[in-house]
Amino acid sequence: MTFLSSLSELDRPDSVHDIVGVGFGPANLALAIAIEEHNETVAPDQRLTAAFLEKQPSFGWHRGMLIEGATMQVSFLKDLATMRNPSSRFSFVSYLHDQGRLVDFINHKLLFPSREEFHDYLRWSAAGVDHTVRYGLEVTAVAPVGGGTGHGPVREVEVTAQGVDGTERVTYRARNLSIGTGLVPCMPEGVARSARVWHSSEFLHRLAEFRTTAPRRFVVVGAGQSAAEVADHLHRTYEGAEVCAVLSRYGYSPADDSPYANRIFDPEAVDLYHGADASVRRRLMDYHRNTNYGVVDIDLIDELYRRAYQEKVRGENRLRIMGTARVTHVEDGAEAVTVHVRNLADGSVEQLTADAVVYATGYSEPDPTVLLGDLAASCRRDESGRPLVHRDYRMHTDETVETGVYLQGGTEHTHGITANLLSMVAVRAGEIRASLVARRHASVTVPA
Repeated sequence: MTFLSSLSELDRPDSVHDIVGVGFGPANLALAIAIEEHNETVAPDQRLTAAFLEKQPSFGWHRGMLIEGATMQVSFLKDLATMRNPSSRFSFVSYLHDQGRLVDFINHKLLFPSREEFHDYLRWSAAGVDHTVRYGLEVTAVAPVGGGTGHGPVREVEVTAQGVDGTERVTYRARNLSIGTGLVPCMPEGVARSARVWHSSEFLHRLAEFRTTAPRRFVVVGAGQSAAEVADHLHRTYEGAEVCAVLSRYGYSPADDSPYANRIFDPEAVDLYHGADASVRRRLMDYHRNTNYGVVDIDLIDELYRRAYQEKVRGENRLRIMGTARVTHVEDGAEAVTVHVRNLADGSVEQLTADAVVYATGYSEPDPTVLLGDLAASCRRDESGRPLVHRDYRMHTDETVETGVYLQGGTEHTHGITANLLSMVAVRAGEIRASLVARRHASVTVPA
């Protein structure tokens, strides 16, 4: 592949970029690609300039859950570009062709590639736009340039980033901002991560550091896809260890991936959701939560059930699915973790001594205004305190701010269930790019 290096001013301190991206996961990567493709088709003076800042030393996406054999839950066609531009050279098909595996992939008859392969595709794509990104820089502050009460509108912001190794401090100016910092791992209240208490997001990293050569027991807390994958991996990897999966349900519930239910992931569903009133949004989310939250692929459910059944046949019980139960207390020790599991039906409590506990308890949306400093006061919120967001993913701001603050995630309450998923990254990137182009050439704000 050959790439257009149109943004060579990335490291020039006097540049004012059309947009600076905070974070460089799949969402901002898709935006970088959309901008790259735009710049290849327009005159030099019509190109968009962009810089993306990422605290990781190189591109990485959920490395802690790149479990061997785990597959994607979305079609390979929902890559970084195809749904926006089917002929894109950044598509998953283009990646396969470049890597010499296109025919092999076709013969494999897969719709859902392995997570490991999709991660390699993401890294390959990131390498194609590496002239727009600086790694090893964590954004610490965003400040308005000029403007403010009595001084006219804020048209630019200054983004300050600190090198994660403490050796560098840089600032970038931008007319717009794209916040794509991802979700925050959730732990139950009162439970802290440690050498033996992990969140699933760090699973493989912690497992690589694990010093116990012959573990006797693991406890996995959670009922979703990550929890099932962790339980499956531990059960396969440590043949002498007991794996206790603690769920508040009877067992794992299957994801609804039927064609009509999957329409909630369609681009048109975002229009419907954004235009609906709050009560309709709540109902739609309640109806379709089982397409994504707290559910597991049916093939994995069947495999875990098969293994547990075979163990019963052999008189073993190494894979314990502890349904209708909840972890009530964890005592973290130097040599083991003591886990108190309460049966929700009869109230009885079982005490388990484990080598490690893995909490697959999901993620939360961060407050995007934390980074915005003085600009946060200009961001409008709904009655629940959540940011109001235009259809083009710009935050609502008062009349003192003309800088566009785009949210790449954290918009589930305004744009629906796809807000934090891969399903919409290509289409959303195209919509944000179109908004940037329109705003650049318009003297007024693009209508919501």
